[in-house]
Amino acid sequence: MLQSLIKKAQGSLFTLLLLSLAIPINYAQASEQEVNVYSARKEQLIKPLLDEFSRDTGIKVNLITSKADALLQRLQSEGALSPADLLVTVDAGRLYRAKQAGVLQPINDENILNSVPKHLRDRDNDWIGLTTRARVIVYAKDRVDPQELSTYEALTDKKWHKRLCIRSSNNIYNQSLVASMIAQQGEQATQQWADALVKNFARKPKGGDRDQVMAVAAGQCDIAVINTYYLGKMLSGLDEGQKQAAEKVAIFWPNQQGRGAHVNVSGIALTKASKNKENALKLIEFMLSEPAQAWYAETNNEYPAVEDVEWSPTLKNWGEFKSDALNLTELGIYNAQAVKIMDRAGWR
Repeated sequence: MLQSLIKKAQGSLFTLLLLSLAIPINYAQASEQEVNVYSARKEQLIKPLLDEFSRDTGIKVNLITSKADALLQRLQSEGALSPADLLVTVDAGRLYRAKQAGVLQPINDENILNSVPKHLRDRDNDWIGLTTRARVIVYAKDRVDPQELSTYEALTDKKWHKRLCIRSSNNIYNQSLVASMIAQQGEQATQQWADALVKNFARKPKGGDRDQVMAVAAGQCDIAVINTYYLGKMLSGLDEGQKQAAEKVAIFWPNQQGRGAHVNVSGIALTKASKNKENALKLIEFMLSEPAQAWYAETNNEYPAVEDVEWSPTLKNWGEFKSDALNLTELGIYNAQAVKIMDRAGWR
């Protein structure tokens, strides 16, 4: 009797042991069919693509959206235990910060890397551009002759005294623009430029890029510096006031006889903690496919990072332009210097 009970107990323990071993195996198999994305892009600007990827591959995408800085802090605090496989964020300066924080790992897939021009990805392949956006000059159609405009550097001309609107110096887009100038012409020349530029501000910097367009339309200034896609959003949006304001300005492409207009990216990076690396790489490849790139261009008025993808009608209407081919890693390298230059110039 005793021996029979022992045998039954042993059998039960053996069964429990098998079950305990089977559970992690099943979870591991399940995790192979998912990928976790931290995104600083708004849900409506990325989820439709992720849903399409899931339908095509059967791989579930778990999406968390938040502000760029908050996501980076989260990755740092989670460390090796982070569930995130991919980080999607905007501006090469922010991507550089993530790299410096040690939360990324290189993308070693040659097919992915070769999809995008070299200057639109990190020098060490820690991130890659998904879309590009240009930071340009817009001007009041009724008050400014575009022949008066030429370069970013020429915005310091006295003829623009109290006629320029631009965002504050704590904006990463402006920091990256200044960083690109440091990379191109050095710190001293960039400081002189910033000092003179501030004197031409029509008002204390405030608001976002749309607010700069609204200010031009209202006559508070005659020219402004903005990212192109904001103008596209205003033209295609439901806010009639913004649409009317956007129709009163036109884009001028700076530095076309030199280095070209300043461009930046929204980008994607593989996290150091990734547990689903194979699926993560599949998702990156999907995001760089022609249909996905075309959808981005149409939905958010951004330029495809992949060459030869057709532009949306809005982008085509703005015309062809020469863009700066500076490797965008430089924007991160010179970010701290850019902030110091802007502070010294009184750019608040």
